[in-house]
Amino acid sequence: MPHALYKTGDRVRYLPSGNLEYLGRLDNQVKIRGFRIELSEIELVLNQHPEVAQTVVTVREDEPGELRLVAYVVHNTPLSNPSPGKADGVTDIRSFLAAKLPTYMIPAVFVVLKQLPLTPNGKVNRQALPAPNNLLSALATSLILPQTQIEQKIADIWQELLHINTIGIHDNFFDLGGHSLLMVRMQGQLRDRLNQDIPLIELFRYATINSLATYLAQTTTSTLPDGEVESRIVQLETGKQRLLKRRQQLLENQQTKPN
Repeated sequence: MPHALYKTGDRVRYLPSGNLEYLGRLDNQVKIRGFRIELSEIELVLNQHPEVAQTVVTVREDEPGELRLVAYVVHNTPLSNPSPGKADGVTDIRSFLAAKLPTYMIPAVFVVLKQLPLTPNGKVNRQALPAPNNLLSALATSLILPQTQIEQKIADIWQELLHINTIGIHDNFFDLGGHSLLMVRMQGQLRDRLNQDIPLIELFRYATINSLATYLAQTTTSTLPDGEVESRIVQLETGKQRLLKRRQQLLENQQTKPN
């Protein structure tokens, strides 16, 4: 019976020992958070946008275990008067992709370049693509910086988790590349820095700095300075002791009353 062959797309080589050494992929297929993604499919759709001259999509792991899609784009013509807070007008490109691709295939970050780095052979030099850590992600709204202390504390946490230096109070956590695992880490950071244990469902519901800060201000467990928290605890303990003492006195009075 003839044996069936299956092309996996993996690039390997035989070692003298007879074992196979994995060298990478022959295609551009990657796996992010359980989804298999063909990078060339994203590039194909990106190239259909009238403003895109060249593009390359890659996966970066700037922090161990944190994979994210990054799209590098060269425009057909320089954009004039880009909207404030937008990363060189790529918001339209993001919307264009969202209408044609599933959410998990939308790049977390768009980086606009004057030209793509090339190898001596004229191919795209993926190793020379700049890290997006210090570049502004595509934003859907005008950039408004934090105005209050609590907004700034939330922004500091987001910047550390998302590796983005500038974040506006109306930017969506997920639009900036956030996901459920980062959300759990954010929950822990908020607990440590704001003395508040916020349910994950509320973090998903309030996914902007402004809405989350408003929610925190309206909750009954509002943020208190460490000294005030300790003072409240002492007051509660003192009140508890007084109630117990009063209860004991009432019991003793009942026992001493004549029948």
